[in-house]
Amino acid sequence: MLAGAPALRPAEYSDLESCVQAILERVGRRVVLALPLGLGKANHVANALFDHALRDRHIELHILTGLTPEIPRDLPLLQQRLVDPIVDRLFGDYPELAYAGALRRGELPANITVTEFYLRPGAWLDIVPAQRAYASLNYTHVAREVLQRGVNVLAQLVARRGSGDAAQYSLSCNPDVTLDVLPSLQARRAQGEGVAVVGQVNLQLPFMRGDAQLPARAFDFVLEGSAYEFSLFAPTRAAVSLADHAAGLHIASLVKDGGTLQIGIGSIGDAVAHALILRHQRPSVFRAALAALVAPQALDERQRELEPFSEGLYGNSEMLVDGFLDLYRAGILRRRVTMPHGERGPVVHAAFFFGSRALYQALRELDDEAVADIAMTAVSCTNSLLGDETLKRAQRRHARFVNNAMIATLLGEVASDTLEEGSVVSGVGGQHDMVTQAHALDGARAIIALSSTDDSGGRLDTSIRWHCAHVTLPRHLRDVVVTEYGVAELRGRSDRDCIAAMLAIADARFQPALADAAKRAGKLEPAFAPSGDRAHNLPQRLEQALATFRADGLFPEYPFGTDLTPVEQRLARGLRRLKSWSANKPILALRAAQGLLGAPADGGQREALARLGLAQPRDVHERLQRAGEDAV
Repeated sequence: MLAGAPALRPAEYSDLESCVQAILERVGRRVVLALPLGLGKANHVANALFDHALRDRHIELHILTGLTPEIPRDLPLLQQRLVDPIVDRLFGDYPELAYAGALRRGELPANITVTEFYLRPGAWLDIVPAQRAYASLNYTHVAREVLQRGVNVLAQLVARRGSGDAAQYSLSCNPDVTLDVLPSLQARRAQGEGVAVVGQVNLQLPFMRGDAQLPARAFDFVLEGSAYEFSLFAPTRAAVSLADHAAGLHIASLVKDGGTLQIGIGSIGDAVAHALILRHQRPSVFRAALAALVAPQALDERQRELEPFSEGLYGNSEMLVDGFLDLYRAGILRRRVTMPHGERGPVVHAAFFFGSRALYQALRELDDEAVADIAMTAVSCTNSLLGDETLKRAQRRHARFVNNAMIATLLGEVASDTLEEGSVVSGVGGQHDMVTQAHALDGARAIIALSSTDDSGGRLDTSIRWHCAHVTLPRHLRDVVVTEYGVAELRGRSDRDCIAAMLAIADARFQPALADAAKRAGKLEPAFAPSGDRAHNLPQRLEQALATFRADGLFPEYPFGTDLTPVEQRLARGLRRLKSWSANKPILALRAAQGLLGAPADGGQREALARLGLAQPRDVHERLQRAGEDAV
């Protein structure tokens, strides 16, 4: 219960304008609006406050948030043709956030500012106002910053059960920062300050219990009505490449039975979940697939974890990703942890969720016993040891915190959020929190996963570098780095041995230049040569090693299903292939020639080409685009 609340029930509104007028009367013309990251934003409330500030320039509106969802717009032509029907199907009635559109168009007036601590990955690279306003914060520091900036309106999407005096509300997808901010807002409210905690009810939100469940008195205003219901923003699950699957096998072999797990969003998270399930349900196949990737001694010397899960895992993650539900269904996520007062413990603690429609549906359909297994709580709980440290240490035994990165250096530095020239791709989020936690916990490891190469810049480049201008994790926090080619154990190693370990998991085509850079810096002896067969670390070798398993359907592109139709899946592969050709001029020329020859299409290709408007290509450019589809 929140002490000092002015009423047992909030003021309830079924009319948006009346609700917003009441908010402004409470807080005045200076509005510092905090919106949860990702899914939990009260879109209608935020848009109405934004509209008031547009019409009345005496209102100062400061928006503090992160990970703003946006419906895909203004993409390259072929991508837009692909996503338009998907958008209509998945996001038809989603109310877009007005501040995001104005920011993207450069149309924010002087009385409105938007600051995000985590940007939707890659979405704001060329938007100068967003880059300038970005605040680099650890996830655990966001609540402190929000309070220091004088937040006086917190507006959040909530779930509801019951009505009237019996109404209960759940922070559902986003207790993360809200739970850490509420006590200070409560104290200010009790002292007579004008603050407003606003809930916008969405009946599609799963009702999560525990810390996420709040009494009605926690809120000052609640907006609810059919006019303000909308489909939850649900990005599709990412395609999992063969390289992702290989990295997932390596990571799954580092996870101890009876331990603790964090996995992140995206293809690596799904690859890890898939590999853990393979290890549990088909251990001999898991061992054989891993043996195809690593030197025999790595298995013979028991350096890897290969057995099914007897005790199971406990999840402690800032984000409850789809993969946790897959692990829960598979009987792997089942280790219950001790709670402060001896109550039945959950199998996972998480601070927010943001995922597919299937994730939201699964959470809605959990029975009362199962929903108690998933404890949504504050980010200060999941991402730090503050509070009951003794209890957290007991819960988080043998922790494996798995995070993604863009670049790693030979010395073990990691860049996950910023490009060389300083443009912010995403944000620090909780990565630094989890890595420092791994170093503080006995027996824990921080695992950084990345692809060995990258072609996003229009040419193939190594993701393992000698130098990186902007790092998310400094070298003194180096621990474990995994690529599709193996595992580099870096904690406590000398610079020389760290470099050797990183070279061993780099793409073979870039190893000589990387080794030369380290030698010029005096970090490697002149006679050093990478151990083993360098040709092993090549995409062709990876394809050969896992070909039999792939033919048996063990490493599918969407191991847990997808919202995309078969045609859309095929088109997505074709567009990825076309993008990769741009990094290889000889292949690009070859495919251009094939496109000009106009190879005949089969039935599936004709359907896909018609979707992209390429059934009858009109020029060389469209023939090349068509070739990207024909090649899949």
